[in-house]
Amino acid sequence: MKPRDSRPGKGPRSGATSSNKRSAAGGSKREAAAGNRRADPRDARRDPRDAKRPPRDAKFAPRAAVNTKRSRPPAREHAGPRAPRPDQHGLGGSQIEGRQAVRELLIAQRRKTFEIWVSNDLDENDVINDILALAADQRVPVRRVPRKDIEKEARSEAPQGVLAMAAPIPDVELGDLFAPRKGNVPAFLVAIDGVTDPGNLGAILRSCDGAGVHGVILPRHRAVHITPTAAKSAAGAAEYVPMCVVGGLPTALKQMKDAGVWIVGLSDAADKNIFQIGDLTTEPICLVLGAEGAGLSRLVKERCDLLVSIPMGGSLSSLNVSAAAALATYEVVRSRVAKTK
Repeated sequence: MKPRDSRPGKGPRSGATSSNKRSAAGGSKREAAAGNRRADPRDARRDPRDAKRPPRDAKFAPRAAVNTKRSRPPAREHAGPRAPRPDQHGLGGSQIEGRQAVRELLIAQRRKTFEIWVSNDLDENDVINDILALAADQRVPVRRVPRKDIEKEARSEAPQGVLAMAAPIPDVELGDLFAPRKGNVPAFLVAIDGVTDPGNLGAILRSCDGAGVHGVILPRHRAVHITPTAAKSAAGAAEYVPMCVVGGLPTALKQMKDAGVWIVGLSDAADKNIFQIGDLTTEPICLVLGAEGAGLSRLVKERCDLLVSIPMGGSLSSLNVSAAAALATYEVVRSRVAKTK
C-alpha cells in the first residue's frame, strides 16, 4: 500500500468545512439563477441619456401654473400722425395732403383737426403762413418734420410738404339734399355712378363747388370715396360740398324722382345733347355721371328721365368724366341764370 502524498495542493483541501461548502454551493446557485433570468427587451433600446430625463410618471404630474395672458407689447415709436379709425362705410377723408387742401380744412372748421405735419425745409409763403396761423388759433398741434417723413406717410404723389389728420368727413342724409331751400331755389344735385379714380372724383367735387351744386351722391360700393389723392385734387372742395353715401344708386334715384327731382344722365349714345334740356334746368335736377370707360350702368339708365350727350366737334368721341362734369354743371348754371333774367 502506497503512502498518502502529504505535499501541499494534493488531496483534500486543508481547512475546508461543511459551512464553506454550503456557501460556495449557494453562491453558485445564485449566479446560475442570475444567468438564467429572462432579458428585458427594453434594455437593448434604452438610451444612456435616459438617466438625465424625468421619470415616465413625470408627464402625468400636474403642470406648473403658466401665465397664458398675452403681455402688452412695448409702446411703439411715434411713426406718424394718427386719428381714430374712420367708418368703413363712410366718406373717409381722415388724411389730408397738399397745402390748399389743408388750409381749406382749417378754414371750413367742419370737422376736428388732430395734427398737422409741415416740412422743415419749406420756404415762407402765404399758404404756409395761413396754415400756421389758423392752426395756432384753433390750437391744432403742428410738427416740423423732415420732408422724407412726410413723403413716407403720404398716400398721394405730391403732398407738397404738408399733411394733416382729421376726423372723417361727415355725410348727410339723402332727403336733406333735395329738401326745400331758402328762397325756393330748386335743388341742383350730381350723382356719380361708379367712378373709381380718386383724381377724377376730386376734380368733380371742385367743379361742383364752383357751380354751386347743392349735393353729391356716391354709391357705397364699387366707387372711390375721399382718399388723400381725391382730397388733394379737390383742393379743399371736399370740405364744402355736401355728400351722401347710398347703398344703391338706382334706389336713390327712384327716391329722388318720387320727390319731384328730374334725373338727367350723361351718355355718349343719347339723341339729345346737354344744350337741349330746356326748362328742366329751372326744376329740381340731378345730373348723373357714369364711370370711366363703362359709362352709366343699365339700372341707372333705366332710372333716368332723360339721357343727354355732350357734343364733340373734334376727332375724339368723349370727354373725361371730370371734364364732362365741369361742362354739364356749368351749362345748368348758365341756363338757370339766362331764364331768370
